[in-house]
Amino acid sequence: MPQQGQRVGEYVLDEPLGGGTFGQVWRARHHVWVDQLVAIKIPTDPQYLRNLQREGLAVHGLVHPNVARAIAFDPYADPPYLAMEYVPGSNLRALIQTKSVTSADAVAILRQVLAGLKHAHGAGIVHRDVKPENVLIHERAKTEGYATEGVVKVTDFGLGRAASEGAMNSIAFSASMNDPKARELAGTLDYMPPEVRTGGAQADGRADLYACGVVLYEMLTGERPAGTDVPSDVNPKSPRQLDDVFRRAYARLEKRFASAEEFIAALNGSAATSAGVRAAAAAASATCPQCRKHVGPGDQFCMHCGIQLTATVRRCAKCGAYPDASDQYCIFCGETITPQLAVT
Repeated sequence: MPQQGQRVGEYVLDEPLGGGTFGQVWRARHHVWVDQLVAIKIPTDPQYLRNLQREGLAVHGLVHPNVARAIAFDPYADPPYLAMEYVPGSNLRALIQTKSVTSADAVAILRQVLAGLKHAHGAGIVHRDVKPENVLIHERAKTEGYATEGVVKVTDFGLGRAASEGAMNSIAFSASMNDPKARELAGTLDYMPPEVRTGGAQADGRADLYACGVVLYEMLTGERPAGTDVPSDVNPKSPRQLDDVFRRAYARLEKRFASAEEFIAALNGSAATSAGVRAAAAAASATCPQCRKHVGPGDQFCMHCGIQLTATVRRCAKCGAYPDASDQYCIFCGETITPQLAVT
């Protein structure tokens, strides 16, 4: 078994990060450049070596801000190992358990997960084991926000090239499983789409999108989906616009999103719709929906807290001034006013 201080390739094992029956993951330091940290995966069961080899092949060449980068790989060393980018922080499962994920956080996190999967799918790689344990959240997210590029990373592509194997056999070797007990297997199967679970089809990229639907539901409710409930049925604070997004992901193959790009567009659409609802509420009540202080009916931003109050912002393209809603010309430079979209 691996031990602290053991030399593995160019790295020295520092601290165990997790693992179980099939393998272990350690934080390790380069033996010369001690400030260079990696996460090293080491198989402790000979059968898991096959999984490590698959993952090493799958992640090679996948360079994207939302995919944990492969750094070194030697399946023939003693012990065999795969060194990955070390992401200080936690996985998404730990974050969900704190019950602190807002709907805005959930959208921001899932956008980045889908961006990483879109890149992988474009390279011909299907993850096949998307779940909160395999989504890493960098500690920078606490101060910089979950929308900051690169704070969310997909990891554990150990099943990425196992499309020819039966679902049950493939899952049995998943690097992310802590042990082979039935309840662990059942938990993993919750993220598997019906067409794969029944053995009727091999997994393609849409299988990952189904799993992302389950992850979205968990972030919004703290539970896994059951029956016909949508997120707002369990959590009344969850925006109803996200119910429709969930339905299109957690669906049979022919009704599911066709691509990660389509899923992202739906998330963006739900965010824009939410902004429009917020703007309408602000206009009707003449109070800011964030700080609850008075705002003018034509205000585009709250003068107290700065939040954007309208779904679109009217701004002069020539001088950058912000005209009133009724202005046809800029009072500062005379330019004809056309509406410009802003990030909401």
